[in-house]
Amino acid sequence: MSEEYTRMKANQHEQGLIRVVVVDDHQVVREGLRMMLEILGEGFVMVGEAADGASALRVVKEAQPDVVLMDLRMPGMDGLEAITHLRAQWPHIAIVILTTYNEDDLMLRGLRAGACGYLLKDTSSETMFQAIRSAARGETLLQPGIVARLLSHASQEQRPSPRARRSGEGELSERELEVLRRVASGERSKEIAAQLGISLRTVGAHLTSIYTKLGVDSRTSAVAVALERGLLSR
Repeated sequence: MSEEYTRMKANQHEQGLIRVVVVDDHQVVREGLRMMLEILGEGFVMVGEAADGASALRVVKEAQPDVVLMDLRMPGMDGLEAITHLRAQWPHIAIVILTTYNEDDLMLRGLRAGACGYLLKDTSSETMFQAIRSAARGETLLQPGIVARLLSHASQEQRPSPRARRSGEGELSERELEVLRRVASGERSKEIAAQLGISLRTVGAHLTSIYTKLGVDSRTSAVAVALERGLLSR
């Protein structure tokens, strides 16, 4: 990495710009997102793009963005595999799935792999800007309407996940299930604490216990596994 590039990156962070990488195998999508982010948006800079998962790993390694917008269906290494690699190597980088309405199963798998949320490809520019800002702040992007659809999809599939078949896993308590339902509805820890009349520390303790019992390391992956296991429909 050149000194000039390092200085440019530092300058972008000093200006408060959110650095974004777009991964999609359709050039028109990448160009459209660049225009949306850099011309219509404010506070964003697109620092790289890739047409497949393998290229995405190289671009992210070089650019070190704040947020990656990731398509799931791509030739070669697809988005799911790329998310797994990115989370393993750079867990601090937020990954947002770019999806369509007919990809429920893939969306669940992407969330389980560690994406912090999802955006529909036909979403409005303002919704996209808000989502990217939220992702850059470390927040999850779980829209109640889509979670409800995923819940319906998971119920129809009635297919236990490998995690669900493992022996020795603890069952979630009623309080933990309530916390997880509120996470799935998009509530933040502060909102959950206020609604349940508990402290932020207690919310954090519940989340830690949920992660341990489900074998995950993030809110979105916890919701994905819970959907697959039918926990949120109880």
